[in-house]
Amino acid sequence: MGFNKTTVALIMGLRPRQAAKNLFVYAALVFANRLTDVNAFVRVSCAFVLFSIASGSIYLLNDIMDVEQDRLHPRKRLRPIASGRLPVPLAKAALIILGPGSVVLAWYLSKLFGVTLATYLVLNVAYCFKLKHVVLLDVFTIATGFVLRTVAGGLTIHVHISAWLLLCTLQLALFLGFLKRRQELVEQGEQAERTRAILEEYSLPFLDQMITIVAAVSIVCYSVYTVESDTARLHPHFWITVPIVIYGICRYLYLVYQRGMGGAPEEVLRTDRCMQVTIFLWFIVVMALFKFDTGGRILLGLAG
Repeated sequence: MGFNKTTVALIMGLRPRQAAKNLFVYAALVFANRLTDVNAFVRVSCAFVLFSIASGSIYLLNDIMDVEQDRLHPRKRLRPIASGRLPVPLAKAALIILGPGSVVLAWYLSKLFGVTLATYLVLNVAYCFKLKHVVLLDVFTIATGFVLRTVAGGLTIHVHISAWLLLCTLQLALFLGFLKRRQELVEQGEQAERTRAILEEYSLPFLDQMITIVAAVSIVCYSVYTVESDTARLHPHFWITVPIVIYGICRYLYLVYQRGMGGAPEEVLRTDRCMQVTIFLWFIVVMALFKFDTGGRILLGLAG
């Protein structure tokens, strides 16, 4: 029975709920319109699993290093390591095996994917030891992790990734990151610095400015992507997805500023029905455009 509890604690320490972040590896598959390519889908799904394992090992490292701070946090104190359900020696052994192990498996899937995953691990180890204590770089490091996920998905199936798509990914990740920092400040108040030292370097007015900037740039980047990218040229009505994205960003801002949500983005996406419907609608419209909006192919053929 004790073994089973420890196993469950280890699995929870890997934070399987956070695996939703690794869905970014599917971005290239979607925008390359290869969702029906079984081989490509399987390869990207393997990449998703390996990224989940690698990111899980980073969560273990982070929780080991922050165990004392986590015990002061109302929610984080319930994490397996902070609560004592997962022994630190076992967590260390698991991260040593899972981190490098995921890179080895990634190398067999694709050498470039293996390099990308190794880069992700090195970046996040640096985050755990140093970068999370550097104002702004803490959020930018996390955002870079999402860009690497997007790049990894493209490398796995050997497709070109638009620079605009990478910029959109970066801006969206920065948007969510700054909103998360803001909500942590609001929720923790004067105790915020005790549970996350870097919050001492932030203030609500400053974060509000950052959020405004990245929200605006996110919308501009995505709008340009829908009219200037290779995907947009093949599907000339791709721009009609822009209002859906703008609504999604505005809805998220509403949830943070009016509902006090946003401390955990994955919770927002899992619990808010409007956000779920918005994402589903965007996906359906994109798939419909890829299927039926082929005017760009005709124009390119005439031009040739």
